[in-house]
Formats: sequence, C-alpha cells, structure tokens
Amino acid sequence: MFDINEMKKNVSNKLNKADKTVPHETREEEIAKYNSTPVNTPNSTQLASIGPSIHFKGELTGEEGLIIDGKVEGTIDLKGNQLIVGNNGKIKADVYAQTIIVNGSLTGELHGKEKVHISKSGVVNGNIFSPRVSLEDGAKFKGSIDMSETRHEQSKKNPSGVQDSQLKRA
Repeated sequence: MFDINEMKKNVSNKLNKADKTVPHETREEEIAKYNSTPVNTPNSTQLASIGPSIHFKGELTGEEGLIIDGKVEGTIDLKGNQLIVGNNGKIKADVYAQTIIVNGSLTGELHGKEKVHISKSGVVNGNIFSPRVSLEDGAKFKGSIDMSETRHEQSKKNPSGVQDSQLKRA
C-alpha cells in the first residue's frame, strides 16, 4: 500500500527543488510563447530574431524561422518557414512564409503557404493569400482574403498579380 500524504510531500519537495534550479525563463521557452500553433517545417525549431532597435530596408530572405520585433521595409521571403511579427514589430513589406503570425503591425501582402494568424494585438493593412486564415477577436484587419491553396505559388512567381495573357494584350 502507499501513503497519499507521503506522496504529496515527495512531489512538493521535487517542485521546490525545480523552482530553485531554473531561476529565469530560457530563450526556448520565450520563443515557445510565440508559437501558439506548432508548425512542422524542417527548420521550425530555429527562430532567428530582429530586436526592437533594429531597422531594416530591402529584401530579407532566410531558410529558418524569424521573429521580428523591429522595423522592416521591403520584401520578406522565408521559404518554407515561420514568421512571427512580435508586439513591437512594424513591417511594411510583402511577406512570403509557411506560416505568418502577426502580433504587431504589418502593411503589405501576406502570402502564407500554410496559415496566417492575426492575434488580438495584431494590425494588418493588406491582402492575405493563404489556405487557412484566423483572426482573433480584437484583431484589426483591412484588406481582402484569398484562401485558394494554389494562390501562394502563383503570386510568388508573379508578384504583380498581372497574368501573362494580360501582358500580351497590353
């Protein structure tokens, strides 16, 4: 037989010891807070970050996930990876990624190959192209949503949205 009071005492002792050995949140735990929706991409565990004091203009490309808490203007292409716009992030760019999570501000087109999520603190001005889109209660969004699964690849090949047949007629 077992004594329930003895078991409670052992569990309590183990919890107290664990609290003393981990005084601060690790970087992985901090990043995990942003990952409300797990993404199964080859590099989804590797998240680079752009801090609040960084300002970037131009074409930003990468083959790993990215958290942006700074300002970025231009184009962001993360191939098959995740982009997280942090609460302090201010983006003016067309974005191409597997999954896009917006907690800050983003102006431009969002091309999510798998999913686009706008949190309650997120502000998006632009069109969304993704097979799955979610907006939390309180999110601010102005634009249109196209949930065609093939739209992401088409827009990547032809970012202007003008079809080849339209170009020939002009």
